[in-house]
Amino acid sequence: MLRFLCLLAALAFIGVQQLLAQTPSTGQPVATNTPVQFSLQQAIDYALKNKSTLQSARLNEQVAVARVGEIRSAGLPQINVSAALTDNLKLQKSLVDFGAFAGGPGTLNGTTLTQEQLARVQRGETVTLTPAYTPVPATGPQPLAFGLQYAGNAAASASQMLFNGSYLLGLKAANVYKELSVKQTQQSEIEVVEQVSKAYYSTLVARERLALLARNVQRLDTLLYQTTQTYKEGFVEKLDVDRLQVQVNNLKIEQQNAARLIDLSVALLKFQMGLDQRQPVELTDRLDEAVIEAERGSLINLSDSFNYGNRIEYSVLETQRDLAVLDVRNRRSGYLPTLNLIAAYGFTGSDNRFGGLMEFRGPNSKSDKGFINQNWFGFGNVGLQLNIPVFDGFRKKYSIEQGKLALEQVNKGFTTLQQGIDLERAQTTASLQNTLAVLGNQKANLELATNVARVAKIKFQEGVGSNLEVITAETDLRQAQTNYYSALYDALVSKVDYSKAAGTLGRR
Repeated sequence: MLRFLCLLAALAFIGVQQLLAQTPSTGQPVATNTPVQFSLQQAIDYALKNKSTLQSARLNEQVAVARVGEIRSAGLPQINVSAALTDNLKLQKSLVDFGAFAGGPGTLNGTTLTQEQLARVQRGETVTLTPAYTPVPATGPQPLAFGLQYAGNAAASASQMLFNGSYLLGLKAANVYKELSVKQTQQSEIEVVEQVSKAYYSTLVARERLALLARNVQRLDTLLYQTTQTYKEGFVEKLDVDRLQVQVNNLKIEQQNAARLIDLSVALLKFQMGLDQRQPVELTDRLDEAVIEAERGSLINLSDSFNYGNRIEYSVLETQRDLAVLDVRNRRSGYLPTLNLIAAYGFTGSDNRFGGLMEFRGPNSKSDKGFINQNWFGFGNVGLQLNIPVFDGFRKKYSIEQGKLALEQVNKGFTTLQQGIDLERAQTTASLQNTLAVLGNQKANLELATNVARVAKIKFQEGVGSNLEVITAETDLRQAQTNYYSALYDALVSKVDYSKAAGTLGRR
């Protein structure tokens, strides 16, 4: 039995660990030891799904949807139920002049018939008598407490909006606001695509350069070994061996630096993708394919028709203009009346005792002596509530002016944005064409430097060339390689910038 419980506890622990592994606190997919292969498009797709900034932006879309529901709810019936119990520890008193409610200045004292009045009565005539009252001393207003010590009420109220110009415009504005949040998410997605693309190309270039450095080290190691053997045979000087050793040492240091640079590039790529830093990756795209695509983009002419709406910034500004227009209309709607249907129903009660208040005596309740002793009374009402704005000190007038000025500012932004887009397109097109031209020249220089280094090595091995020629050729080759890969990265980055300026980045 004990062994069974131990086995059960072990299985439960393993299950909890697996659950925690599947749902890390960071929200990232769990890292594995198996390398994951990514093409550029796959890396972009992964980032669009897992980048935390985009997830936050999509939450803003949900906030906008909830905001639409909140505004729409104002047009639905509003129902409230309330109840209250009050202990009037000290009842409020008011002054009351009881003399104003009396039938005369005092009590009726009777009257006396005159002989003439008596004779008229005996003849059957009507006689009007004037009453006599005893004089009442003036006491003035007296304090009087209204109500009882304990009071309570319970009521339900309802209202329904029948007409409100601001509400109708608010619904339209809420839908436009939701559209704006979607476009802002698209804008964030384009930024992520740009960042991932540049990080991906940087890693590709760094890995290609590291592979080339490894071949350089292997080639120089071979040459150093051959030169050392030749030195042992007495055909070359020790200085020649030392020069090559210095070149090999420098090249290995450069190789180590390049390896560390790759680690940084991969770490940056993982960060831009929203990928766990512990997850190994393999990049499957080839640099030559990316260069061909960049060269294809450079063939586009600036004179070709361009739709500014392809740029997400322009689309966002259009939505902001729609919001500004609705804002002006909403401010103007403040001059319109509002109409609401209202209704209420409830009960109020009072008693000198709390227990009596809680007895809830209705209209059929009677005391022991047969008197009605109701202490709770119902009430109800239904009606229309009309509010007509008449004068507010020109507040709405100045509010409308502010809205119009804000709309004008947005409209001015279109001109500025169009000019900026035109300039950006011109700059990125020129930059792409220049970097591709530089890349072509550096590629030609690399081929020449490679051939010079090959020939210098052959001449040195054949004994017709000097060691200094080999060292110089190798130095020139490494510089040509550095220039080539620098130009290659610049061309790829320019291609990304050009696609963004053209409004095609992130579109399939």
